[in-house]
This record gives sequence, structure tokens and C-alpha cells, in this order.
Amino acid sequence: MMQHGLRRHLNHHLGIALIAGLLSLAGISRLAAGDFAPSTEILRQVELDYGLYARRRVVTWYQLIGDYQDALPEDKLELVNNFFNQLAFVNDSELWGQEDYWATPLQMLSSNGGDCEDFSIAKYFTLRKMGIPEERMRLTYVKALQLDQAHMVLTYFPSPDAEPLVLDNLVNEIRPSSERTDLLPVYSFNGNGLWLAKRKGTDERVGRSARLSRWQEVIARINDEQIPLPR
Repeated sequence: MMQHGLRRHLNHHLGIALIAGLLSLAGISRLAAGDFAPSTEILRQVELDYGLYARRRVVTWYQLIGDYQDALPEDKLELVNNFFNQLAFVNDSELWGQEDYWATPLQMLSSNGGDCEDFSIAKYFTLRKMGIPEERMRLTYVKALQLDQAHMVLTYFPSPDAEPLVLDNLVNEIRPSSERTDLLPVYSFNGNGLWLAKRKGTDERVGRSARLSRWQEVIARINDEQIPLPR
């Protein structure tokens, strides 16, 4: 369980900024009346554990997904990237009391923060819910050269052979991978496969993502939250 002081800090840090301009009472009413809406039980539990602003963040997330199903792919990428990049960066040990914990999108929104894996996972599953095909996206482990540490980003392929675009919590602007010379790819995965970065611009498929235990754990938690994953 998150410490009370940290929870209070995260609920206030950028919480109002995230809601402003995205959420209105009318918007909540439209969402609740629509086909795509969070369950009352989920919202009640989020508010009980993390407070009112957390509940509103979750409602806004559902509203974003529901309202932009028909948007162009590039607009979906921009909206989702900007939405999550407003949250705070917080280390797993500070937030969850574990060295390496992959949070679900609901957990990240509730706590108002996460680390690079959480940002990437949240963007991935949100874009999947908005209709972006799984084969167009990969969660990509890289080495952030300027920070000299491991990092995760979400990469999007406009077409199978296209240069991927990089969605990153460190850099708000979505850029082609060739412009992110500060990142050295190591390996990538999605729901269907696992790839090893052999050299610049090429990847070798080395198996299935089922080999990644934390990936399976976060999928199981999403299912436990009763937020169905896209088929």
C-alpha cells in the first residue's frame, strides 16, 4: 500500500492540470450514458484508495478512448502520448515498494505516476483499446545514452516496413527513431512476439512475449481489473 504522504503528493502533482480542458460534468454524464464506461465498482474503489482526482483521471481516460475511436492514427498517438506524459515519473521502489513492478494503466492513473515501463504499457494498451493494431506497436527496451541507463519506450510502425515512431515520457514530441540518436535499441515485444535489435534498423524475431514473466503478470492484472483487452 502506498504511503499516505506520497499518495497525497501524487494526487496533487499535475492532477488538476490533467483534468482541466479534458473533463467536464457534461462529459462525465455522456460517458456514463454511453456503451464504453468504467464500472461504478471500479470508480468507487479508485476513489476510496486514491481520492477524487484519481477517479476523475480514470473517467477522463475512458472518455478519451471512447471519444476518439474514429480519429486518424497519428492523432490517436498524439492524444495518448500527451495524456500520459502529464503524469509524474516515480520509481517503482518509491511508488510500489518493489524494485521492478509493471503497473496497469488503471494503477498508473490512480496513483498519478509511474516509471518508463508504466508509461509505455499505458500508452500501448490505450492505443489498442482505440483500435491501433497490435502488430503496429512494440514496447521497446533501449539504453538511454545520455542517462546511461535502461529505458522503455513505445514504438509505432505506420506500415510494416516503415521507420518506427517513438513515444517517450522523456521527450514529449513523437519523433522517428532515426532522430532519437540518444536511444540505443536492445529488444522489443508486443502481444505476439519478441525481437532482438541486431543492428540499426534491423530486428531478429527470437520468440514469443510469453517468455516475459512481468508482461504476463501485467496482462493478468488488467484482466483481474475487468477491463477487457482487445482481441
